[in-house]
Amino acid sequence: MRRRFERYCGDGSYPPSYYAASANPSPRRPALTESIAAEICVIGAGYTGLSAALHLAEAGHKVVVLEGARVGWGASGRNGGQIVNGLNASLNTIERRYGGETAAFVGRLVQEGGKIIRGFVTKYGIQCDLKDGNLYAAYTAKQMDELEAKKKLWRSHGMDDHELLDREGIRRHIGSDVYYGGMIDRTGGHMHPLNLVLGEAAALESLGGIIHEGTCVVSVDQRGAVPVVKTEQGEVRCRTLIICGNAYLGNVVPELMSRVMPVSTQMMATEPLGPERAAQLLPTGLCVEDIRYILDYFRLSADNRLIFGGGVVYGGTDPADVIAKLRPNLQKVYPQLSGVKIDYAWSGNFALSFSRVPQMGRLGPNTYFAHGYSGHGVTGSHLFGRILSEAIQGEMGRFDVFAKLPWYPFPGGRMFRDQYSALGSWYYALRDRLGI
Repeated sequence: MRRRFERYCGDGSYPPSYYAASANPSPRRPALTESIAAEICVIGAGYTGLSAALHLAEAGHKVVVLEGARVGWGASGRNGGQIVNGLNASLNTIERRYGGETAAFVGRLVQEGGKIIRGFVTKYGIQCDLKDGNLYAAYTAKQMDELEAKKKLWRSHGMDDHELLDREGIRRHIGSDVYYGGMIDRTGGHMHPLNLVLGEAAALESLGGIIHEGTCVVSVDQRGAVPVVKTEQGEVRCRTLIICGNAYLGNVVPELMSRVMPVSTQMMATEPLGPERAAQLLPTGLCVEDIRYILDYFRLSADNRLIFGGGVVYGGTDPADVIAKLRPNLQKVYPQLSGVKIDYAWSGNFALSFSRVPQMGRLGPNTYFAHGYSGHGVTGSHLFGRILSEAIQGEMGRFDVFAKLPWYPFPGGRMFRDQYSALGSWYYALRDRLGI
């Protein structure tokens, strides 16, 4: 049998990230090596797949999860660790494209993903260094106007958890002089993303769920009433199939390949800075992201490292030198960290949709999918996992709203989508630099 992408994940080991180095102990799950029948099969042991699986297991369903590498190997175990509410597309954008009713619907649920995360952490005792609060940082007066408009808009949708900061106010939270102002979202937060997903996997297993790691899917037949998933060494015939491969699904399901594009983002973690030095950088422990088109994001780890990320590479390739790419941005925010030792640097892919709205739908009568969080996947994936579980149990209301939203392929198709997106990114990055 052919090997999927010559094994896209190599031997399945975690990339050399800070998260992998500080991960909680987790068992190796055996690969699937036989043909089995299952009630529900989930492809992908990341946030979406495990959220759906865990919600279904809590309702008494029997779930088998297939993971090509290890639990959380993809974006779920490599991301910035920030609980940022909302979708990549703003509520204003959603209203303009899809109407006021859809915008009101989305406005009612954009904070739900964070609540799901906190619920799992509390219910299952997941140790992932969860902290509350995130901060949006503005470089210019124009960006500050955008935050003021965002606060007003979210308040109109019933969300009143935000605090605007002037230059002096943001200086109390970030030990840097580069920002014009900002806005705190008290319902945001941050955590150790790999430990979160490992805890969710353990929770699923405690309810009788089964996870097969090292099990690459090579083909899916979703046309009949009984979906069939073929892996390198086995096969699953199931009553219901959920596809959650996101940026790492590749061409296993051709119908989904043109819907999203893999995009890599980069992160690095400094050496431990010690409590005093760390407190000078982020005195109140909030995580931070600026609001430029190509943004920086950063936070403190539990052992007082600064985790700093940013930048994109369309098509999902890794830059030759992550540290060289990110260090100038780090030193722009924190000149006092010039020359600081970087202990870890890594890259990972997220799935970008052309509309910047996540996609959810059905391919066959009993095959469901969700993907395309466009860089806002920590909360969105948990929410969409819950909505998938609702649909499978017959509650189609929320699923149908997202499933009916139109999706658009990238201009230029697969051959030119990277170049098109890079050109658009360059244009918006130039606007950021010029402050227009």
